[in-house]
Amino acid sequence: MQAKSGIVSRSVSSVSSSRSGSFFAKLLAILSVAVTIVLVDSVNADAEAANPKYAGIVVDAKTGNVLYSENADRLQYPASLTKMMTLYMTFEALEQGRIRLDTPVPFSAHAAAQAPTKLGVRAGGTITVEQGILGLVTLSANDAATALGEMLGGGSEDRFAQLMTAKAHALGMTRTTYRNANGLPNTAQMTTARDQARLGIALRQHFPQYYGYFSTRAFKFGSRTIRSHNRLVGSVRGVDGIKTGYTRAAGFNLVSSVQVDGKSIVGVVLGGASTPARDAQMRNLIASYLPKASSRGGSSALIAQAAPAPAMIETPAPVLPQKALQKAQPPISAAAADLSLPHKGPLPDARYQVAETEVAYAESAQSKSDNPLVAPMPAPTKVKTMTFKQQASVAVPKPAPAYMPPEQGDTSVDEVTTASTTPSPTRAASTSNGPAGWVVQVGVSPSRQMAMDLLESAKSKGGKALASAKPFAVAYAAGGDQLYRARFGGFDDQRDAVNACKALKKAGIMCWAAAQ
Repeated sequence: MQAKSGIVSRSVSSVSSSRSGSFFAKLLAILSVAVTIVLVDSVNADAEAANPKYAGIVVDAKTGNVLYSENADRLQYPASLTKMMTLYMTFEALEQGRIRLDTPVPFSAHAAAQAPTKLGVRAGGTITVEQGILGLVTLSANDAATALGEMLGGGSEDRFAQLMTAKAHALGMTRTTYRNANGLPNTAQMTTARDQARLGIALRQHFPQYYGYFSTRAFKFGSRTIRSHNRLVGSVRGVDGIKTGYTRAAGFNLVSSVQVDGKSIVGVVLGGASTPARDAQMRNLIASYLPKASSRGGSSALIAQAAPAPAMIETPAPVLPQKALQKAQPPISAAAADLSLPHKGPLPDARYQVAETEVAYAESAQSKSDNPLVAPMPAPTKVKTMTFKQQASVAVPKPAPAYMPPEQGDTSVDEVTTASTTPSPTRAASTSNGPAGWVVQVGVSPSRQMAMDLLESAKSKGGKALASAKPFAVAYAAGGDQLYRARFGGFDDQRDAVNACKALKKAGIMCWAAAQ
């Protein structure tokens, strides 16, 4: 009997040992995977920080203190982070009762023709404002961004971009310039990591009633289920948005808002080498700097409420015939009449301080604080408003020549340069500014690598006209910044350079030709 009991005891012990061993084996496997993930993230984050395109910043959203900064004031391309300002303008129009979430947004041929990613709405179709918002925060839909911009810009995306830039400057984003509503490539559209952090904080503080859209992980659009591009929402504790972005010239961009245990930060990563590297760097920044954020104090309105969007010409109903939607409209001044959209509804219950009268944009006053994120906004300048007729011609600011070469007419030739330069067969083969002879410039970038990326993209679209062209970047100083002109050289004469420029223009790339 005792022998049998011993056998049973040993059997139970054996089973228990086996189960225990299995449990520990599984535990070790899980820990091994976790350690591997941490190590991979660490390697990706280190590689990202060494990336020459990289810029980053982490700001305590309660105090405005900058917890981390690297190249935070260097000019970079925003890519789809542009849509953060498009959404800011949309939320502002909603809050002021100028549009509603169910207001139809018409798609012009221009909006429908935008490059993917997109919702794919045909010209003449419509979506609601809410569908447009969801399309921007999840899919980063370029066509929806343009359609919203055209609606809020009185039918003109160019006008809306001017309003976006004025709003950015009113918020203290003094180094940001917008040229479109979606962030598709434009060499004049620039920003900084610090400016994007400021915009991220402004979105959360000024429109808490709409900010929840940024945490959307998926939504239904017709028969499609559209999922968010933002992989940190739902996978990193406390991350509640905001936006991703990518173009070849910009790299992989990300702005993230985090709120945990009474602490709140906004982080920005620009120029990432890849999606995993960008996301790993943001995780690293959150883990490193969230513990250093303040859980007490700070202003509840860190960024002063900007004045209402510069007023626009009255907008016709969004169900206008297609030809009317596509008709070009003249530019207007920043102090034109207030936007008047159809389907006006009651104002939201949650209201935040806005000026009681229409105002014109005024330059920001000098801050008393050394912290650029807590600089108070100046008191708005009161102006009388009036309605501009459609045919009125009012001057508007021109694109800064440092970032977008001016259009030189149908010849695609820099007349100033060619008027005083006569190429000689005996000229040297090259100069300190690149190959001698005729060149074609396609844009300006804040770094040599970004200029070369721009040239690579242009050459792939230029066809035979650029087959033997030599890409190079020329450094120059502008306003204290080091910038790089992106140029093609190696053309035998003016005709070859002009033909190459014409080929690029057909592909949608601005350029001009000149004698080097």
